[in-house]
Amino acid sequence: MKRQSLVFYICVIFIIGHSGIHHVYGQNVIRENNIRDYLSKVACQITNNALSDIHSKDDLENVREQRHKEFIEMMGIQDYFYEERTDLNVQYTGTIQQDGYRIEKIYYESLPDLYVPAHLYIPDNIKTPKPAVLYVNGHSRTQNVGYQAYPAKLAKLGFICLIIENIQFGEVHGHHWGPYSKGWFNWYSRGYNPGGVELWNAIRGIDLLSSLPIVDMDNLGVTGISGGGSQSWYIAAADTRIKAVAPVCGASTLQDQVGKRTIDGHCDCMMPTNTYQIDFQDIGALISPRPLLIAQANRDGLNTIESVKKLYLDIKKIYNLYGMSENIRLIETPGGHSYHEISRKNIHAFFIKHLMNKDVTTDEAGDISLDENNLLSANELKVYLNGVPKNDRTTTIQDSFIKLSQPPQIYSKEEMFSHRDKVKNFLTNKTFGAFPSAETPFDSKIEFRSLDGAKFGWNIHSFVPEEGWRLKINFYWRQDTTQRKPLLIVLKNYDEERNESQGFVSELETDWNIAYFEPRGIGETGWDPGLQWHIRRSAAWTGRTIASMQVYDLLRCIEYCRTLPEVDPLKIGIAAQNENVVVALYAALLDNKCEWLALKNPPATQDVSSQQDGKGYAIEMLNCLRVTDVYQLPALIYPTKVSLFGDIPKNYSWSEDLIRHFENTNQNVLLLRN
Repeated sequence: MKRQSLVFYICVIFIIGHSGIHHVYGQNVIRENNIRDYLSKVACQITNNALSDIHSKDDLENVREQRHKEFIEMMGIQDYFYEERTDLNVQYTGTIQQDGYRIEKIYYESLPDLYVPAHLYIPDNIKTPKPAVLYVNGHSRTQNVGYQAYPAKLAKLGFICLIIENIQFGEVHGHHWGPYSKGWFNWYSRGYNPGGVELWNAIRGIDLLSSLPIVDMDNLGVTGISGGGSQSWYIAAADTRIKAVAPVCGASTLQDQVGKRTIDGHCDCMMPTNTYQIDFQDIGALISPRPLLIAQANRDGLNTIESVKKLYLDIKKIYNLYGMSENIRLIETPGGHSYHEISRKNIHAFFIKHLMNKDVTTDEAGDISLDENNLLSANELKVYLNGVPKNDRTTTIQDSFIKLSQPPQIYSKEEMFSHRDKVKNFLTNKTFGAFPSAETPFDSKIEFRSLDGAKFGWNIHSFVPEEGWRLKINFYWRQDTTQRKPLLIVLKNYDEERNESQGFVSELETDWNIAYFEPRGIGETGWDPGLQWHIRRSAAWTGRTIASMQVYDLLRCIEYCRTLPEVDPLKIGIAAQNENVVVALYAALLDNKCEWLALKNPPATQDVSSQQDGKGYAIEMLNCLRVTDVYQLPALIYPTKVSLFGDIPKNYSWSEDLIRHFENTNQNVLLLRN
């Protein structure tokens, strides 16, 4: 569930430009109808609301299980975490003896046909079980070659260390950069996050360690930098077998990520699919009160030191509730996005203390070897000596990791209505959970009035759907305005030509009154196309999408129109074409009172990629494909009348067949026309 604080927070927002003043927060200007200001504000609210409802140890313990479950879901591993786990089928492909330790080259199956190359660093002469550390790689193209000095040092200190490759830059190159560089914004609709695959591979790595008699599973740690840093947070939050965690340069607040646009340099794995609008404080609370050492460089261009200090101070309050403030520390180091001798030595001493129960100085713990002559080559460390295992899914795991819904078998109206309720409940909580919890007053205005150009005139109203936005509706009255008459709301398109919507309406056989509506992002409230990539990613990281915000605007538009004396509240329709059909159908489903939908050229699915630069239509909605898809919605909104025409994908026959069955007719009940 969405958690909100009753405490008012003054949000400090990073603003570009100074025009169009609307509200003032602290010393910073918030402009009306400005998407950057809006997303910065909601990111700030998420950051400042994190943990605001936790005032005692009991407060956290009462919600810990639920929030852990929500975290597992946001990482996309809910279909695996709670089920019986498949065989790891560990394969050993070679051994390299080094001074004081050996390296076992292995790979394992985290899921059937999903293979994880790894290396086990094992100290010599083990006679009793030893503590272990899982090292998770960051976004380095050298992977285990570039990071090998870290597990080597841990092995020399007496730890068993498992280092696993990530799916992006390992011996097999998979994909982390879906929305980031490939236009795969449908990942959001799937509820897919590449960080979830990495998290699952790491959890199975812990399973592997637990199977080894030489490992002391009561003393297990995890660490890594950058992407491995964020993974360290995730792994410790998800798996309580981790007893100590040391993330490096791996997290910062949403307030900074969006407000200062550091998100633009971040991989898609660096934030969960933010269904429940959390920040890293919430992840840290799941780790608490286990030992947590946060290492952060003070000139990191991806994670500002100020934001990491906020994370640390907020999470430390939770440790204080447990009386264990000594279990959390922040190590600040000079320089950019990297390790430093200070952080490395502190991490080594940290693990010695919490996993070996020994107090040593950082100098006694020591640093890694910086002699590149001691590094093994990629060929020497190669795991797949005989080639990549047959049917390896690494390069395609994004297509199957999340279990998507399939069209259900429905035989009666009762079954349909039951399914509809299930879909609406899911969407309300997991797709549209960022809708405002309280409706803002409409504060409506009549911006323009005229008797020219229509039988009964036309006028322009504006209203406030949500704080920070004022949207316009252009009414053309074809019927006597002294009586309540049907109204057709026509959605204007993102990139439509002049008078295109008017031409669209002329194709409809109706004498209803007409209202042209532009939800945010369209027309006067649009933004530069060059911002679209940033907006799509920032919106998703704050628990919403462009399309879901437009659905909310349309719902509020419908609600506002029902208050007008010229409008019959029981006879409101929506007309939309192309990608706006998605917005119209979801709004009609949630509203459940629309009389008629006229839809032209509907998209076949929301499971479709976009332009690599993010420009153009944005029809993704968080998690929606886990429960439905757009072609199923005409049946789900039954008995609302739906007219489809233009280029109609074949899969809409699923809805057509169901409605025909309900109507007990052989006619085309969706009025399909090509």
